Amino acid sequence: MFSKVLVAYDGSDLAKKALQMAMKLSQENPDLGVEIVHVYQIPTVAIGEGVYTPSAQAAMNYLENAQKVLAEAEELVAGTIKNFNVTLKEGNIARNLLDHANETGCDFILIGSRGLSGIKEYFLGSVSHNVVQKSNVPVLIVK
Repeated sequence: MFSKVLVAYDGSDLAKKALQMAMKLSQENPDLGVEIVHVYQIPTVAIGEGVYTPSAQAAMNYLENAQKVLAEAEELVAGTIKNFNVTLKEGNIARNLLDHANETGCDFILIGSRGLSGIKEYFLGSVSHNVVQKSNVPVLIVK
């Protein structure tokens, strides 16, 4: 039915469920390509007219944590999915997921209904909602 699926992975329980769903789909269709994407965002804080950006060391910490999250995903699928690729991106999460899906020819997106964003979700709108609203391909939100 689908030839390539994008799985948004942030290490949360729902992201793990989405990844497990991709593994099951891959068992049913061994030729299925799976793109596992983790997007991390270095926070910036605006206070009045000033903008605070983290130090270079803090930015490196965000990158190192993101690499660990992606390594965890790769470890989970090793030996179960024949055709997979892992990608790490930085910036706007929904935009990066959608751009990657378009660039790699994904025809399906799997994403958890809630990730690790916490309170930010209430103020900025959820990533899964943005992906559903702007995607050109079917999106399955895993609950």
